[in-house]
Amino acid sequence: MVRQFKHHEQKLLKKVDFLNWKQDAGHREIKVMRRYHIQDREDYHKYNKLCGSLRSLAHRISNLPAQDPFRPKMEDQLLSKLYDMGVLNSTAKLSDVENKLTVASFCRRRLAVIMCVSKMAETVSAAVKFIEQGHVRVGPDTVIDPAYLVTRHMEDFVTWVDTSKMKRTIMRYNDELDDFDLL
Repeated sequence: MVRQFKHHEQKLLKKVDFLNWKQDAGHREIKVMRRYHIQDREDYHKYNKLCGSLRSLAHRISNLPAQDPFRPKMEDQLLSKLYDMGVLNSTAKLSDVENKLTVASFCRRRLAVIMCVSKMAETVSAAVKFIEQGHVRVGPDTVIDPAYLVTRHMEDFVTWVDTSKMKRTIMRYNDELDDFDLL
């Protein structure tokens, strides 16, 4: 049996909530990690730091005077870089970097998520397995890291490795398998 708490102990326990902690951030981290199948918590923290530094950079640029010739040049460079990465769309403004840039926007550029969007895998977890087993290449290079960020220009170059059993199975299903490939 557990003893009864004394008066001062009960008062102290009223101030502490053991279920909800401040540093949990409302379980947002766990939701994002589960949705995008992020295996390493450090990846989430890297994306979070990157978002924070980009927001602060955008805030500093927006604080520059409007007549400064440096401001529009830096705005254009930042927005074009984020567009090329695929994090923002083409009509984005500097205020979108401060308000709409999230960790999830970086997670959507991960190789496993891009594979799901392009219908190479049914789920993100299946795509992660394919990547780790060495079935996927981006351009000429085989990628085994599911945290690989795919830019807009490299989206079209995500394919199966030539020696992959997955590619052979898909070609057999589509009746595209060559007799030479059977050997």
